[in-house]
Amino acid sequence: MRNGLRQVSIAGSAPAALCCFTPVLVWLLAGLGLSARAGYLDPVLLPALAVFPAITGYATWRHRRHR
Repeated sequence: MRNGLRQVSIAGSAPAALCCFTPVLVWLLAGLGLSARAGYLDPVLLPALAVFPAITGYATWRHRRHR
């Protein structure tokens, strides 16, 4: 349980970065016929891209401090 925060934050950072820097999510939405909703992703993905790496950094710092 000690690495739980770090594992969750990395699990959130990876998809957020993948979806922001590559068109993977847009391709997925287009494949599902939901490409008109792609414009609504920015208000969700950009804050997630800022928050999850910050949580990862905090969890790593906390892990190293308690080591």
